[in-house]
Amino acid sequence: MAELSLKEQLSSAVKDAMRKKDKLRLVTLRMAQAAVKQIEIDERRDLSDEDVLKVLDKMLKQRRDSARQYDDAGREELGDKERAEMVIIEEFMPAALTEDDLDRLIREAISSTDAQGMQDMGRVMNELRPKVLGRVEMGHLGKKVRAALA
Repeated sequence: MAELSLKEQLSSAVKDAMRKKDKLRLVTLRMAQAAVKQIEIDERRDLSDEDVLKVLDKMLKQRRDSARQYDDAGREELGDKERAEMVIIEEFMPAALTEDDLDRLIREAISSTDAQGMQDMGRVMNELRPKVLGRVEMGHLGKKVRAALA
């Protein structure tokens, strides 16, 4: 049997959450489905797995930022809810890269783009972005690339 697309996996997970009456999981997955569907309608095209990963990655970033803001404002219960949603979304993301793998990819990207310094950071990031999508936080990647180019 062929492997399910990311959209099909989301749909299947929504059905499972409905059967199990898991409200938080159901709401979170429906938000993800709605975000994907909205882009498909706006752009009048079916999203690929890579496009769906970009949507999920954006949702993770939003939740990370929200959790941090809630924690800073002393609203830990809302921060905990955001973190719980992150755990659910992360189930659909590819496995995270180890620091060693990330360092290796950065070295390869620097050599393949012939980057000489900070002025070439954009080229290096553009080379890395498709390889690391959903597997590493972009802010962390930027710091590592900046350090490697310095």
